[in-house]
Amino acid sequence: MANHLENEHSPYLQQHANNPVDWYPWGEIAFQKATYENKPIFLSIGYSSCHWCHVMERESFENEAIAMILNTHFVSIKVDREERPDIDKHFQEVYQLMNNRPGGWPTSIFLTETLKPFYTATYLPPKEKYGLPAFGALLNLIAERYSQEKSLLIEKADEILSFLSPLKDKIQATKLDLSIMERFVDQASQLFDTKEGGFNTAPKFPQTSILSLLFDIYRIGGEKKALTMATHTLTSMAKGGLRDIVDGGFCRYSTDNSWLVPHFEKMGYDNGLLAQLYIHAYNTTQDGFYKTVAFEILDFLIEKMQSGSLFFAASDADTQGEEGKYFVYSYDEALECLSHTNIPKESQSVLIKLFGLTPQGNFEGKNIIRLNDPTNTQIPFYQEAIEALKTHRKTRVYPFVDTKILVSWNAMIIKALFMAGRIDSKYLDTAQSSLEALTQTMYLHGQLFHSTLIGKSPKIYAFLEDYAYLGEMLIEAHQSTLDEKYLILATRLANSAIERYYNNGLWRFSVGEFETKADIYDSSYPSAMAMVVSLLYSLASLVDPIYQKFVFKTLEIHSYSLMRQPISSPLMTKMVIRYLKEDVILKATQERLQLYIGKRDTIIYPYCYFKNDTNEGFMLCNAHSCFGHEALFDEAIKTLNKS
Repeated sequence: MANHLENEHSPYLQQHANNPVDWYPWGEIAFQKATYENKPIFLSIGYSSCHWCHVMERESFENEAIAMILNTHFVSIKVDREERPDIDKHFQEVYQLMNNRPGGWPTSIFLTETLKPFYTATYLPPKEKYGLPAFGALLNLIAERYSQEKSLLIEKADEILSFLSPLKDKIQATKLDLSIMERFVDQASQLFDTKEGGFNTAPKFPQTSILSLLFDIYRIGGEKKALTMATHTLTSMAKGGLRDIVDGGFCRYSTDNSWLVPHFEKMGYDNGLLAQLYIHAYNTTQDGFYKTVAFEILDFLIEKMQSGSLFFAASDADTQGEEGKYFVYSYDEALECLSHTNIPKESQSVLIKLFGLTPQGNFEGKNIIRLNDPTNTQIPFYQEAIEALKTHRKTRVYPFVDTKILVSWNAMIIKALFMAGRIDSKYLDTAQSSLEALTQTMYLHGQLFHSTLIGKSPKIYAFLEDYAYLGEMLIEAHQSTLDEKYLILATRLANSAIERYYNNGLWRFSVGEFETKADIYDSSYPSAMAMVVSLLYSLASLVDPIYQKFVFKTLEIHSYSLMRQPISSPLMTKMVIRYLKEDVILKATQERLQLYIGKRDTIIYPYCYFKNDTNEGFMLCNAHSCFGHEALFDEAIKTLNKS
C-alpha cells in the first residue's frame, strides 16, 4: 500500500512510496498532523544514488516492526536533498552544530511539531553496530522522552537554533594580496598525496576546484609544483575505478587512497566539473590524454545520462541490491568476453594483464578494470577489448538513473560542452541545443526554477546556485559563439540574483521558507557565492563596470578567511587572484596582440577577436572575464600565422 509519496515527482521519494513507513513529503499536511497529534517529526534526508540511503531503507524503512514504531509515535517526512537543497543545507548546519563534525546522507533529524531540531544522526542500523545505537531502540527512547520531557527537548532545540542564527555576524577583514597564491600552493602541498595524487586520505574526492586553481596558478606564474600536483592527480584518478574505463564517466569518490574502489554512483555535477577540468588540463599542457578523458566523460553523459537534450542528476551505485554489480567482472567472465572477439590469443593475454585482471580480483573477488598507465592505450586491440567488455555489460541491468533535471548541474555539463566545442565542433551543437532546452524548460515568464522531470512542469523555485551556474555557463556560451543573446540573459539572471540574494557583501543561498546563508567554501562543487562573484566579475567588463562593486564588497567581507585558509575556498581564491592580477594579465595580452595589429581586424577590449580572410572568427577573453584561456589565444595566433 502506497504512502503519501505516491504523487511526488522526485525519483528518490518514489523509491520510498511503497515502504510500510507512512512517509509524508515536506509540507503543511505533515506539520499539521504532528501538531494535531502532538507527535515529534522524524525527518529523513537522502538522494536516489546514495548507497547508505539504500542500506537504511532495506534494513529499517522496509522493516514492519520499525515502521510500526515510526507510524505510532512519529510523523515521518522524506526529503530529496537534490530537490530541496535549502532544507538539506539548513539541517546539515544543524547536524554540524550538534555533533561538531560534518554530516552526511542519509541524514536523520528529530524535530518538535514546530520544526525545532533536538536530536540528529546520519545512518542508523536496525541493531547496534559500528558504535551506533539500534534504530528501533532509539525511536522508542525518543518517543518516551518526548512524552515525558518535551519541555527540556524544546529548550535544547531553541539553544541550537540560537547558535545557528546569531543576531549579528562578526566580520573580520584583512588586506587581500597575491601572497594568497603561495599560501594556496603551500596548503595544497601539505595535503597532497605524493604517491597516488589527490588530497588527504580516503575517502578521496576529485577536488576539482583545487586542481583547477593549481593549473591557473601555473599558467600565471609558472609554478611547477602546482602543475605537478594537478597533472599527477588527474592521471592517477584516470587509472580506473573512480573512472569507469569501460562506459566512461567518473564515480563520486574513492573509498581507498589509490582511486581503485569507488562508491559506484555517478553524479551529474562531478562529471560536468571533471570534463571542464580535463579540458583545462589539455589547454594548459596540450597533452591529448586529458582531451581524450574529457571527451569520454561527455560522450558518457550524452549516451547514458540525457534525454531531450537535458541531463539527468545521477545513476546509482547499486544494481539489484548489490553495490557495483553492473561494473565489475569475474576473471572467467572477462576471459570469455575477449574470447568472443577476433583478438588473437597472445594479444588477449597482454590485454588481461593490462587491465589488471586476476582470478582473485581487486574488489570482493571480482575485478574493476584498471590501467597502470592510463596515458598509454596504444596497445593492439585495446579498443576492441573495451568494446567487448562494454557489450557484455549490456546484458546486465543498468543502475537506476535519477532522471531529475537540476538547473545548476545541467549548467555545469553544458559549460563543459561549450569548452569542448572550441576543440571539436561536434560538441558545440550539443551545447547550444542543451542550453536552449534548459532555458525553455526551466526559465518561464522571467522566473527561474530549480528542478523538474522531463515532461513535468517545474514547481520548485531556483536557489542562488542555479542563477550562478546558469549565468556562468551563459558567459561561456557567449565566449564560444559571440551571440549577444547569451550575454543578455546572463545579465538578467545576475540582476535577479543581486536583487534576491545580495545584502551588502553577504549572500543568501535560499530565501523564503528556509533563509540560508551562502558560504565561500567549496564542498561537493564550487560554492554558489564564488560562482556568482565570477559571473559578476565577467559582466563588469563585458557589460557594465558597476558589477565590480559587488565583487569587491564580497571579497572584502570574506578576506580574512580567504587569506588565512585559501585551500578551503579555491574558487573564491581564484576570484581574489583575478581581481588583483587583472591589470598584469591584460597588459601582457595587449602586448602580445600589438604584434598583430594591422594584419587583421582586432578589438583589444573587452574581447580579442580576430577575423581572417574567410571571415571566420576566433575569440578569446582578456583578464576581465576569465584568465586561463591561453589556448584560445594560441589557436587564434596559429590561424593568423597560417593565413
